[in-house]
Amino acid sequence: MFPKKLSPGDEVRVIAPARSLGMIKPLEDSTLAAQRFEEMGLRLGFSEHVWEIDEFDSSSIASRVSDLHAAFSDANAKGVLTVIGGFNSNQLLKYLDYELIKKNPKILCGYSDITALANAIYAKTGLVTYSGPHYSTFRMKRGLAYTQAHFQKCLMSDEPFEVFASNEWSDDPWFLDQEKREFMPNEGFACVQPGEASGTIIGGNICTLRLLQGTRFMPSLDDSILFLEDDELTFPAQFDRDLQSLIHLPEFEGVLGIAIGRFQKKSKFTQEHLERIIKTKNELEGLPVISGVDFGHTTPMITFPIGGKSRISAEKSAVKLEIINH
Repeated sequence: MFPKKLSPGDEVRVIAPARSLGMIKPLEDSTLAAQRFEEMGLRLGFSEHVWEIDEFDSSSIASRVSDLHAAFSDANAKGVLTVIGGFNSNQLLKYLDYELIKKNPKILCGYSDITALANAIYAKTGLVTYSGPHYSTFRMKRGLAYTQAHFQKCLMSDEPFEVFASNEWSDDPWFLDQEKREFMPNEGFACVQPGEASGTIIGGNICTLRLLQGTRFMPSLDDSILFLEDDELTFPAQFDRDLQSLIHLPEFEGVLGIAIGRFQKKSKFTQEHLERIIKTKNELEGLPVISGVDFGHTTPMITFPIGGKSRISAEKSAVKLEIINH
């Protein structure tokens, strides 16, 4: 079930299912987000409890569930955008009214900890959700063009599109100093293991996706392409065991290919590490695996549909990634 695309004049409702808007410093950058959405012809609205904050930089389960239900119920809100990631959006899963969400299908977009929420909603309702920028991402002064363009390609158009690697990327804490930025040339996507596959996109942040294993909120992996990434807290051995944990799922047999997002510098993850990890797993033999894709915790990022369709064509000399249905 694909939600209706955003159109000029639509309101996008900002919710905080993980960390609160209250934990983000109210810098002048807050006006930038509104300007970015104005450029796209969209308006921002904010949920009732979005500023509520507790000792975990989050808010009560009741407040977060109420805001999500209100956003899906309100006909004025045409899309739902998360403030930022965090650690606890999975707290909400058993309290959500999935019938209400199913009867009021609309875009939900966010990444990182929102992986749990987005994949669970898709699993329980069949509604395609989206891994993409948060509200906080749009406060960025520099380096947002690629991110914004792919947000529009995925959420404001029905047309299939090929994903091309960004020209440059950054892994600096831009929210601490908007003027001090470091951008590096992008080497492009890499073929870790050759092959071709088309399938349903499942995934996002790998350690958050694993929170759904063994629960009724884990989506089916039948005929799937896994999109996987992790943040600076990961390291090669950690990623290895997280991936192995997914491989141990009986339904992993349905996985047809894997796209891996760019790693952060602090993870000290090299291409050699990744190739070694993939080659040591017999279960991945014959599956196309690509890496260095523009999604995850670096800048910039694409928006991709969880439950949508993707096609991968990987050779040592060339990699092609397409988003077919979104």
